[in-house]
Amino acid sequence: MLYYLIDYLEQLYQPPGFQAIRFINNRAALAAITALIISLYAGRHIIAWLRKRQIGEQVREGVRAGAVDHSHKAGTPTMGGVIILISVLGATLLWGAIGQVYVWLILLVTAWMGAFGFADDYIKVVKRDKSGLPARIKLIGQVSIGIILGAVLYFHPLFQEVRAQTYLPFIPFVDSVRFDYAFFQEWLGTNLDLDLGWIVYIPVAVFIVTAVSNAVNLTDGLDGLAAGVTAIVGLGLSALVYSAGRVDFAEFLNIIYLRGASELVVFAIAMAAACFGFLWHNGYPASVFMGDTGSLALGAAVGALALMIRIELLLPLLCSIYFIETLSVVIQTSYFKYTRRKTGTGKRVFRMAPIHHHFEAMGVHEAKIAVRFWIVTAITVIASLLMLRLH
Repeated sequence: MLYYLIDYLEQLYQPPGFQAIRFINNRAALAAITALIISLYAGRHIIAWLRKRQIGEQVREGVRAGAVDHSHKAGTPTMGGVIILISVLGATLLWGAIGQVYVWLILLVTAWMGAFGFADDYIKVVKRDKSGLPARIKLIGQVSIGIILGAVLYFHPLFQEVRAQTYLPFIPFVDSVRFDYAFFQEWLGTNLDLDLGWIVYIPVAVFIVTAVSNAVNLTDGLDGLAAGVTAIVGLGLSALVYSAGRVDFAEFLNIIYLRGASELVVFAIAMAAACFGFLWHNGYPASVFMGDTGSLALGAAVGALALMIRIELLLPLLCSIYFIETLSVVIQTSYFKYTRRKTGTGKRVFRMAPIHHHFEAMGVHEAKIAVRFWIVTAITVIASLLMLRLH
């Protein structure tokens, strides 16, 4: 909103220097500074308020399995994701071109899942109901916003040019080939004058939003882990969305040019800055946890950004830690059920799942686990950016 106000004043009075607000680079930098200041300053007051209201973490007894004991974290303020949401949404509303479809859509996705996460945290810590929001209600929230996101990305006039070229997702290591979500249409006959790609695309969008938001939720199990990983992923996404919105960069990297996509860099860099600011409070030993308010919103935002710039197939590498954490839970659960069915006694592959608890049960300090996972994320984010020139 501030962007439009300054732009209006610049056109009306033409004061010197105001034209700088037109450049996306400047607004992205201002958004990052704004998000960082809000998360640092507002975070301190929000944490004090949460502590005063005794809105603290309730450690389930099931968390203490074997060698892992998180009882010392009981009472630590949670719902800290509110800090991240205020920082990201506030900075984007100030410096983003919120009238553009890319910007209002990513704001909608983030706020939507933030609201469902907030409801879950509220039930757990305020109502003292450890079960939280019913799983089916969370799923309804994820599916509904996935449908909205997929439908807008597929049917909005801004994306018609992309659909006409059948340039949908970027495929790693494959040059000059784009996957068309309407691949099955050939089977129905060439005389069918209908675009049916949405039948595949919208369910894919629902799956990605649901999967990534749940993956970040699983990753949020150690002090500073999810915030640090998401901050680094946010930096990588900032570079990608900026490149996708510039003809020269998109042509150089051989990715899809998407008119207006560079506006997403304001949101992406604000998200990264907000997570870095949150780390000030969330780093070991944590003064606050982000809770589902933050993890579900951040995961949905990451998945939505990837869908918006058509790099969803890069997500397993770009978000490697999210992927590994989720995979460890799937392996652990599947193997336990399989062995229990075959032998009568369930066996485990890992000492605990998600995998960060496995390392913790082995005696590795949680601060060291978090830092090492940050390093792995930085490596895979850089690899993702390099891959754009290798396909």
